[in-house]
Amino acid sequence: MIGSTNFANKRNFVKRFKFLRQEGIASKLDVDAVLKACDKMSRSRTGAILVIKRSNSLDFVKSSGDAMNVEVNQPILESIFFKNSPLHDGAIIIDNNVVKATRVILPVNNEVTIPKRFGLRHRAALGITEKTDALALVVSEETGTVSYVKNAEFVMYKTKEELV
Repeated sequence: MIGSTNFANKRNFVKRFKFLRQEGIASKLDVDAVLKACDKMSRSRTGAILVIKRSNSLDFVKSSGDAMNVEVNQPILESIFFKNSPLHDGAIIIDNNVVKATRVILPVNNEVTIPKRFGLRHRAALGITEKTDALALVVSEETGTVSYVKNAEFVMYKTKEELV
């Protein structure tokens, strides 16, 4: 699974997320900047949740946060989730390579079948991907693992080679 503890330590971290490019969002989104920011936040154990809009509107959750209109790049993403930043709580919404909102409150999935190692960020990622076709990347503050959520499911892999 993407959340394995050795995953972020491997070389070519960005290449392991080839599936983001296959989702059809690579032409609009600076995938490399997003993944490099996730890698750095993973190594520093900085919690984050990034929701990437696809075709469904996210206005119903976007309004719960603070409006933004800033182009996605690695330093911006890292500064938003920096521990002492006033914007670090909640999720961010990314639409067409633009951070549209920060501090967004997401619907939480209350399934009891979710393993205990997953926290509130993971439940929120499941909740938003359950209600929309959005994709979510979650960086765990406790473990530093990066998880990918699509269609209310964690995307799992049998071997690391499947990611390349």
